Amino acid sequence: MSNLIETLNWRYAAKRMTGAAVPKEKLDTILEAIHLAPSSVGLQPYNVLVISDQVTKEKIHKIANNQPQILEASQILVFAAWEKITAESIANYINLIATTRDISVESLSGFHNSIQGGILSRTEDVNFQWAARQAYIALGHALVAAATEQVDATPMEGFKNAELDELLGLKEKGLKSVVIMTLGYRDNEKDPLVGAKKVRRPQEELFISI
Repeated sequence: MSNLIETLNWRYAAKRMTGAAVPKEKLDTILEAIHLAPSSVGLQPYNVLVISDQVTKEKIHKIANNQPQILEASQILVFAAWEKITAESIANYINLIATTRDISVESLSGFHNSIQGGILSRTEDVNFQWAARQAYIALGHALVAAATEQVDATPMEGFKNAELDELLGLKEKGLKSVVIMTLGYRDNEKDPLVGAKKVRRPQEELFISI
């Protein structure tokens, strides 16, 4: 069994955490994994808020239906998708490609026109849902990266999005929250699922070979 599979068997969505702090170097690795996550056309149409402040956690705790991990986590990551995708944000991305790869903006005109035509021809709601799916790809990277660092990570959707957006001032930033992930360490005494076997459908039911 590969180390990756052993790591994925180790990880689970911890229901209780100890409150212990995640070391900075481990947090930085998890954040860099998010930074390196792929996204459609490479646009990364989302932001991730990293929340360590306990007062803010207490406010989020109420918004997240009093889920205990919110208070017990070292950090809360809030994945927030761009509410709107504009011609300006696409142009900024094209300029970033040109600067990073030391090529001209003009050489990217075909790519620029292609993604702008495809994205801006869609409704804002369709684009937001697309952006949210890209954020979930980053969430997946974060979950695996946390496991490799032996840090527990729990993804959460059970929160009041509009209230969280208001608390964090996301509307002013052009963002809408889509998913939360808590980072910390499992509480072996309080979490009833510590050591429980994973429940997954058999591979022969999950995979379809064609």
